[in-house]
Amino acid sequence: MTAVRPALSAALGGCTIVIAVDRRSSELASALERHGATVRHAPALTIESHIDDDALIGATRALIADPPDVVVATTGVGFRGWMEAADEAGLQGGLHDALAGAQIVARGPKARGAIQQAGLTADWVAESETSEELGAFLLAEGVAGRRVAVQHHGSGADGLDELFSAAGAEVVSLTVYRWGPPPDAAAVARSVAQTAQGEVDAVLFTSAPGAAEWLATARRERALEAIVRRSLDGTLLLAAVGPITAGPLVEVGAAPLIAERGRLGSLVRAVVTHFGGGGAPALETTAGRLELRSGAAVLSGSLLPLSPTSAAILSLLFAARGGVVGRAELAEALPRSGAGDSTHAVDVAIARTREAVGIPTLIRTVVKRGYRLDVLTPGETP
Repeated sequence: MTAVRPALSAALGGCTIVIAVDRRSSELASALERHGATVRHAPALTIESHIDDDALIGATRALIADPPDVVVATTGVGFRGWMEAADEAGLQGGLHDALAGAQIVARGPKARGAIQQAGLTADWVAESETSEELGAFLLAEGVAGRRVAVQHHGSGADGLDELFSAAGAEVVSLTVYRWGPPPDAAAVARSVAQTAQGEVDAVLFTSAPGAAEWLATARRERALEAIVRRSLDGTLLLAAVGPITAGPLVEVGAAPLIAERGRLGSLVRAVVTHFGGGGAPALETTAGRLELRSGAAVLSGSLLPLSPTSAAILSLLFAARGGVVGRAELAEALPRSGAGDSTHAVDVAIARTREAVGIPTLIRTVVKRGYRLDVLTPGETP
């Protein structure tokens, strides 16, 4: 029996988080759940490992026979996959010896971590985590006449082979994995629709191709504009493991949160800090500081679970920031069950929402007009 890991905090209580990640998705989900989150899996791409094994093993044997002067590691998962393939072929010892005498450069911290895990040392790491910086560094050092082994990322289109060959290097190219289709395309489509509709608090990304494909799905589903709008107004957190991963998000005009260290643990900490440290939008009300999440309200630090209807009602009132929301607009948030547009149905939903938050005066009735949140004016205290 698998032991249940204890909760670490309730910082993500009431939050629904989509992880658009294939590799290590269970590990990431577990870390988020230990802080109270509800996690939905919607990987937009899969990683197909050890493609064209015969060519990969052939290139590995060639490097053992004629060791490289320079080794370029562009991704952590790719470098580890190369080591695993070599081990399966009984070549790990010979490959380690061949690489030990080479200059090893890494495109970022995850690649450096994989190098260290293999018992080797990275001599240089690109601060920007870009192939452009890595290529410029080696060209400045000089690669003419040198044997350069380049481990590529999934798309294999980083231009490094051509760059080094043009500068006079002998290039050995190794593509260890490639991006494949999502395991469940319907789940990805549902995730973008739910995100656009406000049913999701955060979406997490760990690769630029995965982020780009998730956004492409959002565009096809006509949900991209709403997702970007929610990102900009702070009601949705789009979080990326590093600046390269964040690139597609920035390109569509979103405002992503970028983890500091480029690792899953750092990504989880950034998300926990955002929601648990006051980073989410809030209103100061007569009942205390109010934050909204897709499945709960946080009032003066207390988590108050909400039904979908109460969450929708409170979201409309929250967006008005103390302004009056009419009954007709509130009725649009109610389930369509025959009486969903009636005055009585709205009044019942308001009563249930007041009961859920536990402070009836938080939602004020404005006679003949509708309802509003009882927010404080600037400088006013409860």
